[in-house]
This record gives sequence, structure tokens and C-alpha cells, in this order.
Amino acid sequence: MPPTLLQLSSFIGTLLRFLGFLVAGLALGRFVLDEFKSVAWQVQITFVLGLFGLLIGLTTFASAGSAGGFALGLGGAYFMMLMPRRTDEGGSKPK
Repeated sequence: MPPTLLQLSSFIGTLLRFLGFLVAGLALGRFVLDEFKSVAWQVQITFVLGLFGLLIGLTTFASAGSAGGFALGLGGAYFMMLMPRRTDEGGSKPK
């Protein structure tokens, strides 16, 4: 194979890995942060320790792009949680 094709496929693979970890971080962050308020304190501790443990594991064993994508996804989920939720015209909050 020509070196240009190998470099292009390597770039596409790295980009897809970054985007995959970005989406996974966003999804996991949304799940943890949405469920965090409605569970007992023992489960809250488990959520936080599991999330930080996963982030430490990714930082140690994954590539920099993958860990960065996951961290950006978690940060995006955190800022989405801070935004006020829209209400319907009737004034009730969505479920």
C-alpha cells in the first residue's frame, strides 16, 4: 500500500476513535449527572468513584486523543446539566 493511503487510514481511525470516546463520554456523563440527584448517597459515591476511575484508566491505558475525547464529552455533559431546562407551554417540566 502507498504510504499516503496508510497515513490517511490512520488519520481516519484516530478521528473515529476520538469521536467515539467523545460520544461515550457525553452519554455516560449525561447518565451519571441525571441520575445523581435522585439516588441514595451510597450510589452517588459509587457513580463518582466509577467515573473518576474510568477517567484515570483511560488516561493511563488509552491514547491521548481517546482520553481527551472522553474528557471533553464529560465536560459537555456537565455544562448541559447546568443549562436550564425548557418548559412546555403549560408550564410543566419535561420528564
